[in-house]
Amino acid sequence: MKLICDSTLCLLHLLLLAELFVHTSSRPTSSPSLCGMFGSMIHQVDRLKNLSKKLHGLADTELTNFVVDETRLDSLPQIQVNAANLHSLKVNESLSQLYVFTQSFQLHVDWLKTAHQNFSLSSAAAESVSTHLLQLSNLVTVSLNQISEEVPESPTPSLPVVSTAFDALHFSVEISERLRVFHDWSKRVLLTLKGTCRKL
Repeated sequence: MKLICDSTLCLLHLLLLAELFVHTSSRPTSSPSLCGMFGSMIHQVDRLKNLSKKLHGLADTELTNFVVDETRLDSLPQIQVNAANLHSLKVNESLSQLYVFTQSFQLHVDWLKTAHQNFSLSSAAAESVSTHLLQLSNLVTVSLNQISEEVPESPTPSLPVVSTAFDALHFSVEISERLRVFHDWSKRVLLTLKGTCRKL
């Protein structure tokens, strides 16, 4: 009698395990590592916002009086921060777009760093921004690989010649302002993706 009970109990356990396997297999699952990546990306984006203010080295009062009368870097990403688009985000498309934007900014910041060095201006801030852009780019690359998405190619921008130190300052302000827009867009996208990830 004891043997029959033990056999019945064993069979019951097997049935429960089989049912659990079926439910788990048919239900969408989230990757803990991918969800964690979103948090790491947000950290890098926040660091970029703080560092971007140092690209031009101007105080707030000086920046107010510094007028960027024209957009001279047409190759910078044109980013539209639209709250309505956040409701229809797709992970693969959002990460691919984030990668392209990040790569573009890194190319521009590296170019700016060289311009600063050519005119004996401090390039420390540009170096720091470039480092965090690289770290962000690496995180996005790993995330794209996790979802089996191809890493997009980044076009090489056509950048103008920096003729004077004032040109270098102008471009520093322009890139700094665009980085602020990039921060606002990317953080909202990443927070949305992270929130969706938790609901899976």
